[in-house]
Amino acid sequence: MKPSQNPSQTGFTLIEIMFIVAIIGLLAVLAVPHFVKARASGQASTCMNNLRQIDGAAQQWAMETKQGNSAVPSEAAVKDYIKLDATGHVPACPAGGAYTYVTMSNPNGVVICSLSTATPAHMLR
Repeated sequence: MKPSQNPSQTGFTLIEIMFIVAIIGLLAVLAVPHFVKARASGQASTCMNNLRQIDGAAQQWAMETKQGNSAVPSEAAVKDYIKLDATGHVPACPAGGAYTYVTMSNPNGVVICSLSTATPAHMLR
C-alpha cells in the first residue's frame, strides 16, 4: 500500500490490484482441472453403485419369479425390488448415460450404461 500524506487518500495501487488478480487467476487455472476430474470420478462411482443396485434387484426379481438365464429384466420388473429416486423411477446415470437391460446370463451384469467406454468407465467390475 502506498503511504500518503492525506489519510483520506490511502488505498491500493493499480499494480498491487493487478498482481492479486493474476495470483487468483493462476490458482483458478490450476484448480479447475482437478474439480472436473473429481466430478467425473464421482459420477462414475455413483453410476457403478446404481448398476450394482439394479443388478441386485434384477437378480432378486429373477429368483422370486423363477426366471431363467435367458430372461431380460425391465425397469418395471425391478421397480419393486429397489429404492426409487424422488420422481419414482429407478435411479439413472448422473452423467446422462442410458441404462440398457440385457440377459441374466451376462457376466457384466444385467444392466449396462451407455458410458461404459467413457473415462472413467461406467461399468461393474
